Amino acid sequence: MADDGAWVSLFSGGKDSSWALYQALEQGLSVERLVTVHPEGDSYMYHVPATDLAALAAESVGTPLVDVEPDDFNAAEATDAGEQGDTELEPLEAALRELDADLPGGIAGLTAGAVESEYQTSRIEAMADRLDADLFAPLWQEDPSELADAMLAAGFEIRIIQVAAYGLDESWLGRTLDDEALSALETLNDEYGVHVLGEGGEFETLVTDGPHMDRSIRLDYDTVWEGSRGYIDVEDAWLDRAE
Repeated sequence: MADDGAWVSLFSGGKDSSWALYQALEQGLSVERLVTVHPEGDSYMYHVPATDLAALAAESVGTPLVDVEPDDFNAAEATDAGEQGDTELEPLEAALRELDADLPGGIAGLTAGAVESEYQTSRIEAMADRLDADLFAPLWQEDPSELADAMLAAGFEIRIIQVAAYGLDESWLGRTLDDEALSALETLNDEYGVHVLGEGGEFETLVTDGPHMDRSIRLDYDTVWEGSRGYIDVEDAWLDRAE
């Protein structure tokens, strides 16, 4: 790993990017910026729901956040999935190049929360190479159940904010990902192939507390169910008072 320059965390506020950030901090990497992309509609490359809450998470972590807004790119004109992924990556790379120029010593490396997606990881690796930056991806090809156990053991508080898979009904919306929920997900994995970490888009999460955060995120929300999929509609979100 590079010693000079700053590390930048590709960050959505979800469990996977949060775990990558936490592991980077545990290893002493100098993470000086978080970068959140806010895609409009479905995305091949990015976590989509509730990315606006990444600002609260960044405040709790104590690291400045850089936003990449949806009007910075338009993947709708892409002719296939590969082209869409490449197009979606362009505004992120542009934002990182600006950071590379602004940060003392430039960007030494990126953190990423990919687990199994070759589609995403190959593009992020290529982008890191173009930036002459290292890539720290501590979840890559690790056992999903072991990763989930490690997150809970470390003290991560994880909330499910969107579901889109057979076997996951409205009762999962807003549910805390605890030992009981993980056991249920392992059963659903056996029965229907639901990924234990939701890697295939089966569910999305928000980390509301963890050892890398000074204050926990609290939510007021309604649930929206659309027959076979749903999400939480956050009406208010705030950080707990510092102890």
